[in-house]
Amino acid sequence: MSEEIEKSWFVVHTYSGYEHKVKANLESRTQTMGMSEQIFRILVPEQEVTTIKDGEAKQTIENDFPGYVLVEMATPQEGNMTDEAWYVVRNTPGVTGFLGSHGAGSKPNSLLPEEVELLLRRMGMVTRETVDLDVEIGDAVKIIAGPFSGMEGIVTSIDPEKQAIEATVEVFGRETPTELSFTDIDTL
Repeated sequence: MSEEIEKSWFVVHTYSGYEHKVKANLESRTQTMGMSEQIFRILVPEQEVTTIKDGEAKQTIENDFPGYVLVEMATPQEGNMTDEAWYVVRNTPGVTGFLGSHGAGSKPNSLLPEEVELLLRRMGMVTRETVDLDVEIGDAVKIIAGPFSGMEGIVTSIDPEKQAIEATVEVFGRETPTELSFTDIDTL
């Protein structure tokens, strides 16, 4: 019977502009040094951005955090990575250190789960479960989370892919359109 492996994300600092080279180097070293049981995913935090110039839309990939790479590693020792994984990542060409490390050989702190979810969601790598919500345009919904919690709204549009709706909510006597996650609402 195999044990469930604890995984945590760490932020690796690199020379600016070398993020993809560091990612490739890390992936190669993970394979050649037999570390695939301790180093899992390596990501450069990027997102697709649409810019409009002279009336033409152009899509580009933009680096969210220049000089940083995210690395998911096994953390069997009370939330700390193994010495071997730390050594392999730290000594990869282009890596200057870990974010959250105090230097002098100390191991860094991992990212919090909510920080990781936010970053992965921004990158389009949704990690949350999908919610099946039975609402239609014109239905009234009760808002159960966020700044409008306890209020009701009328659904004006539904986006199942983003797991969100747009609803109008009455604020200070005015109808205000707002985007709400499926997890923030309940049907009436």
